[in-house]
Amino acid sequence: MTVTKPRMLVASAVVFGLILAWGPGGGQTQAQTNRNVTEAMVEGWMTELSNWGRWGDDDQLGALNLITNEKRKQAAGLVREGVSVSLSHNYLTERAEDATSPFSHEMSGVGRVGPFVGDRYSISYHGYAHSHMDSLCHMSHNGVMYNGFEKATEVTEAGCSVLSILDVKQGILTKGVLMDMARLKGVEYVEPGTPVYIEDLEAWERQAGVRVEPGDILLVRYGRWARRAEVGPWATGRLAAGLHASVGPWLKERDVAMIGSDYTNDALPSGVDGVPQPIHQLVLVAMGVRIFDNLDLEALAEEAVRQNRWEFMLTAAPLAVAGGTGSPLNPIATF
Repeated sequence: MTVTKPRMLVASAVVFGLILAWGPGGGQTQAQTNRNVTEAMVEGWMTELSNWGRWGDDDQLGALNLITNEKRKQAAGLVREGVSVSLSHNYLTERAEDATSPFSHEMSGVGRVGPFVGDRYSISYHGYAHSHMDSLCHMSHNGVMYNGFEKATEVTEAGCSVLSILDVKQGILTKGVLMDMARLKGVEYVEPGTPVYIEDLEAWERQAGVRVEPGDILLVRYGRWARRAEVGPWATGRLAAGLHASVGPWLKERDVAMIGSDYTNDALPSGVDGVPQPIHQLVLVAMGVRIFDNLDLEALAEEAVRQNRWEFMLTAAPLAVAGGTGSPLNPIATF
């Protein structure tokens, strides 16, 4: 395998739009003071928030390095009741505004003589419909992927030779933290297009008595599927609740291992001219943080309310596809 990497950018001396503040408990935190994020600010963060080289020049695990053996044991200790909840939505088989590439399920052997029947699955899972995980080779910026790997050299018709979903073949087990933005705001669902800011996330931490820590997976519920059940599908690729670009420095500060939501994590429209999905760009390319998109967090939220617990053991096992840019999957939260 040939690994070609460009020279990294020299970090800017200016941290765009950031100040240092003292958070609860006396710890120093970074606060985004300017919601008017520009393309230039995002470009600066691509260097300032970068994890390139942090775990070595050839690292391909990215922020999953933060899930240590000790972190896994900590997560296992959160299992008290033994109750497990799926975080995957049933795959959409009917074409709709939010499912332009529906899941295809074809049966074989039906009505034939013999004991067995079979089936065939076909899915184009990236996008705004299906619960899936993005691998780090899913996105590049200016032709470069996480840790400086060049897209033109490392991605071919055969797949991704680096940063593919096969890097996660051993699975994921860590602490998950649910932040329920709909519950925080006292509504059944957050309206599409609503951006969520650092102050929203930290307000939830105070209300729920939790804190996102290094190696955690942050899951944010907006109530997308509750709204869909009530009003029907809409074009979530154009109008979606999600994280505002200004949350990027906070995600780096908290050292999350992954993020996920019931949309595709970015607020849409993003509010940043020239950058349609700044959260995707910052986490996948700069930080090496993988993403869960289009999860169904309704059952998880119900169980969290029942137990009054917003932390749990989270497990996920993507398909072992050599060169894959991601995978459909069914993450499980266990309380």
